[in-house]
Amino acid sequence: MITYTYRSAQILSFLYFRTFHKLVINGLGNVPSSGGFILASNHLSFLDPPLVGCKVNRNLHYFARDSLFKGPLGFLIKRLNSIPVNRGQLDLGTLKHTLRVLKQGDPLLVFPEGTRSPDGSLGTGKKGLGLLVLKSKCPVLPVRIKGSYEILGKGMFFPRLGRKLSITYGPLIPFDSLCSDPLSRGSYEEVSTQVMREIGQL
Repeated sequence: MITYTYRSAQILSFLYFRTFHKLVINGLGNVPSSGGFILASNHLSFLDPPLVGCKVNRNLHYFARDSLFKGPLGFLIKRLNSIPVNRGQLDLGTLKHTLRVLKQGDPLLVFPEGTRSPDGSLGTGKKGLGLLVLKSKCPVLPVRIKGSYEILGKGMFFPRLGRKLSITYGPLIPFDSLCSDPLSRGSYEEVSTQVMREIGQL
């Protein structure tokens, strides 16, 4: 169930992006109205998590560094469906939590590259996405963000107002078409590579 805090954050984020960056949204109709799935997006800026979720009418969950779950900020990000994760690895506890979220029918946002792009280009997907997909057996919705690097990329401390922003939600990729052999040695990498290819085509 979407909480008042989460809905308020969505509305405020959308108003900011539309007012100051003329946000254009494409393919929103591709977002499933029910069931668990993984949104896999390129990652250019700290703006990306609220951008991906601001118009998705689902109880979207996010990963956040475990070091952020302290004090007032920690209280807030918990209310915004954040899942604590050690940046270096997806530990067993986090994996179980994530699989529960997907099993209960909520979507999850994942950045396959693992970190923000240093130059705005599309990077290589890490095998962590493949692990999540094969363990959860969930479909994947590819998402492509354009413009957020120019607004608040690595090394920038303040957003550049007036720069344009767009986001495209691609067609849902069924689980069965993501991997030829889930038991093969390179299955995690195969899934991540295919998803990044789909993101690159948006």
